[in-house]
Amino acid sequence: MQKKYFLSFFLLLLSSIIVLAQQPVKPNAVQIYNQIQKLNFLGSVLYIAAHPDDENTRLISYLSNEKKARTAYLSLTRGDGGQNLIGPELRELLGVIRTQELIEARKIDGGEQLFSRANDFGYSKNPEETLRIWDKEQVLSDVIWAIRKFKPDVIINRFDHRSPGTTHGHHTASAILSTEAFDLANNPQAYPNQLALAETWQPRRMLFNTSWWFYGSKEKFDKADKSNLIQLQTGVYYPSIGKSNQEIAALSRSSHQSQGFGNTGTRGEEMEYLEFIKGEIPQDKSNLFEGIDTTWNRVKGGNEVGELLADIQRDFDFKNPSLSVPNLVRAYTMIQSLEEEHWKFIKSEEIKKIIAACTGLYLEAVAENQTANPNSEVRLKVEAINRSAVPMKFAEITVLPQQQRTTQNIELKNNILQIINLDVRLPATLEYTNPYWLKERGTIGMYRVDNQNHIGIPDVIHDTKAIFAIVINGVSIPFERNVVYKYNDDVKGEVYNPFDIVPDVTSSILNKVTIFNNGRTKTIGVKIKAGKDSLEGDLQLEATPNWKIDPTGIHFNLAKKGDEQTVYFEVTPPKMADEITAKSVITISGNQFNKELTNINYEHISKQQVLKPSEGKFIKLDIKTGNEKIAYIMGAGDEVPTSLSQMGYEIIILKSEEITKERLVDFDVVMTGVRAYNTIKALAIKQDILFDFVKEGKTMIVQYNTTDELVTKNIAPFPLKISRDRVTEENAEMRFLVPKHSILNYPNKITAKDFENWKQEQGLNYPSEWDPAFTPILSSNDKGESPKNGAVLVAKYGKGHYIYTGLSFFRELPEGVSGAFRLLANMISIK
Repeated sequence: MQKKYFLSFFLLLLSSIIVLAQQPVKPNAVQIYNQIQKLNFLGSVLYIAAHPDDENTRLISYLSNEKKARTAYLSLTRGDGGQNLIGPELRELLGVIRTQELIEARKIDGGEQLFSRANDFGYSKNPEETLRIWDKEQVLSDVIWAIRKFKPDVIINRFDHRSPGTTHGHHTASAILSTEAFDLANNPQAYPNQLALAETWQPRRMLFNTSWWFYGSKEKFDKADKSNLIQLQTGVYYPSIGKSNQEIAALSRSSHQSQGFGNTGTRGEEMEYLEFIKGEIPQDKSNLFEGIDTTWNRVKGGNEVGELLADIQRDFDFKNPSLSVPNLVRAYTMIQSLEEEHWKFIKSEEIKKIIAACTGLYLEAVAENQTANPNSEVRLKVEAINRSAVPMKFAEITVLPQQQRTTQNIELKNNILQIINLDVRLPATLEYTNPYWLKERGTIGMYRVDNQNHIGIPDVIHDTKAIFAIVINGVSIPFERNVVYKYNDDVKGEVYNPFDIVPDVTSSILNKVTIFNNGRTKTIGVKIKAGKDSLEGDLQLEATPNWKIDPTGIHFNLAKKGDEQTVYFEVTPPKMADEITAKSVITISGNQFNKELTNINYEHISKQQVLKPSEGKFIKLDIKTGNEKIAYIMGAGDEVPTSLSQMGYEIIILKSEEITKERLVDFDVVMTGVRAYNTIKALAIKQDILFDFVKEGKTMIVQYNTTDELVTKNIAPFPLKISRDRVTEENAEMRFLVPKHSILNYPNKITAKDFENWKQEQGLNYPSEWDPAFTPILSSNDKGESPKNGAVLVAKYGKGHYIYTGLSFFRELPEGVSGAFRLLANMISIK
């Protein structure tokens, strides 16, 4: 039973890494040789931190490519709480993007990727808060699970477990959990429920990947005693590929495009430092694996395998890699006879990839369409070609999950393409394609994953696969491939996408938050999208009885898959203030469908499908707004303009080249989006125009920016210094410093109630110093900290007003936080 679960876990893990619905990997001879070298190294390292982009790609690349160690990065979160520099996606959708960016990074640096169920709820100032919101026991369980499944010889923490309060609370918490897990992973009394699916495991040593940053400065680090640190020369050059380790690491780091981590590679010597924390102390300060058997001798019966692989490596012919295939097949057979399961499975998967690469064996199953429904028939185009002189036979193909087996018995002759078409019936019980961690509703701090074997798997689990049974030298070898979809783009050429399972129909309430600021009826649009041909059904917009919905239902017909139709309901709010979540529900032949489909499509990651409940928030809000016309300058990407439109404002998004004196004449307010002064270089030369706009009697509202790389130091008409100050406790008491100021009184009376139920944080990157011309309006702070008065600063400039705010409107407005709408209305209408 244990063997069964072991294999199923790693099949899921490897299938989610190997085929990501992008261009298939086609290794050259140098890459094949490197893979053979790695076959003969049985050591592993688990690197642990909190977020995507926390990992040290230089060290991961060095361990994987220079030392040939199996190296994985365990990121406790998927980065849901960050900002997004490439689009409007936040929270769980941003987590999906950052998950894919990590997977792309590992494909570059040679590592593997793991996760826990922890949800990145935003910045945390201390690990105590982090572990309370995360649910420490669950995340600790996940770290132990990762250790028991991955079986690392060495664990490396990115952060120091002994220094709470000096960095992000998530950072310190990741190290605290790692050090605890090191002692518990080998204890059968710790999380014994896991032991039906895994074995206990004791890593040999734990280290902390320190650097000058943890010492406060490079000067302090240079003067520090390093005699007790393991020192690794990671600045190596790989002549076979023409890149330094740092250049590979930079390419990996640059995968984090949503966070703006484009990185330039360096060359030359470079040291990484590792401080010993637990386990066996290595005496050789340059040997991470001292005392650890990293040869095949660590596996019972593995000595002969190692000797054969050494021969294969020695005799490898770069001009004709297929000459290694007979011995590779022998080694594969020998590995199958081993009793030990862990390395047996890992090395079996590795050697199968090498055999395919050495022979130019190309296997692919392509669906006729990009999406299909459960219980539908799908045509697959199956391609198989052997591009070597090695005799082999395509014996059979099995399509999962329905186990549809088709005998082929086709001789795969050198460079002769074989194409067959298969019609398969998908099971009626086949689950829709969706990030598995989003299938159930979780909490602020935790994703809910009920299947223990799924915990830690990095990617979306695609159930539809093809297993090719290829016979080489009399040995049948199974090669697994995800079913994919591909097409030819006139510009990009061959494009691969995942093959996704979708509902028969999906729907989307067009506005995720609708503000009713008076008793008037509003028209609410709901878009219906067909997931199959010939759809006829009824859509209802469900709300509480005090909200009037007319009509009660709408009948629709959609002829073709992919067709869309938008229907409209008249919604009348109740007289009193109220907030509800409305739901779109479609009924077809007695079956209900209530999902909204979101596609995330960026060129640097695999296309992603996310299914969530089709919902929208209706808010009957006690709010007064003016008739101001607003020019919005987008920064890193946010949904504030949509929210402003919901409030009834006329809003135009201006490009940087449109910021001219003549263009701004028609506007009352200019507002810059989040991190505009970090991302829009043209603003450096547009400030005089914007300040003149204010001077002539208009209003300028600047939302938060970070301290990193401002395009200009003069973001305000008076001196203003941005800091890293923030208030992370959403419900921290808000104090009014100038109670009679118009921002707190006109056109809406702002009270403490307006700061209830804020999401994730009150604000971030508040200014810490400002000119006396500024008036601070609000003050709050996290527990135990000094007051932060920089949330909203107002300065009179000429006839107008300049406002700087670090309040997180970009999070609060899309979440429908009523107080944020009311306060922003007052800022827009400032007198």
